[in-house]
Amino acid sequence: MREEVKELIVRAQSGDRAAMNTLVEENRGLILSAVNRFRDRGESDDLFQLGAIGLIKAVRRFDLSYGVEFSTYAVPMIVGEIKRFLRDDGAIKVSRNLKELARRACRLMEKDGEMTVSELAAQLEVTPAQVTEALEAVRRPDSIDRSISDGDGRPISLMDTIPGEDREDELLTRISLRQAIMDLPGRDRVIIVMRYFRGRTQTEVARVLGLSQVQISRLEKKILEEMREKIG
Repeated sequence: MREEVKELIVRAQSGDRAAMNTLVEENRGLILSAVNRFRDRGESDDLFQLGAIGLIKAVRRFDLSYGVEFSTYAVPMIVGEIKRFLRDDGAIKVSRNLKELARRACRLMEKDGEMTVSELAAQLEVTPAQVTEALEAVRRPDSIDRSISDGDGRPISLMDTIPGEDREDELLTRISLRQAIMDLPGRDRVIIVMRYFRGRTQTEVARVLGLSQVQISRLEKKILEEMREKIG
């Protein structure tokens, strides 16, 4: 293994983000090679980001005393991260209970035609928020860069709400942002997914969750602040 690669790994394991960015960029071909195995299974951009997560995990766990090339160790972790994503059916891991609730809701809609969230909730004996969370959770978010309108009518995306030091950090920011969304509790995740991945207005989200637009505005601001702190 080249000495410069060893040095980058040591620096990255010590928390040097610039070194980690360099390793991701230098191993871009390795990630793309893994992504090409699954190019018929999902969006290449999403799969690349997942492959990058696998690479970052490999960097953090790699022991220089292994006596193997870093690429030999990294490839199984890159492929494993992508397979795990595909096995879990989406960017946001969904519990079995939510999947089952979503299936039941979909069967009702297929049987009875278009139904409101409240009608579905009444028949399923759950709350409207639970129905919404289930249906939104099993739908794949289209893009972190999707534009919505803020309170002043200006177009923004979820990426716009998370400050970055420079463009070099964009990939890690995207990865961290995806993980932050996965870690959100149910209602918070519904708000973020509906607002930034479905393009719903605060008023529409409020109607679904049985809250006021002002409450949604406050909750959204709080959630975004917490996500910023977590991403750092």
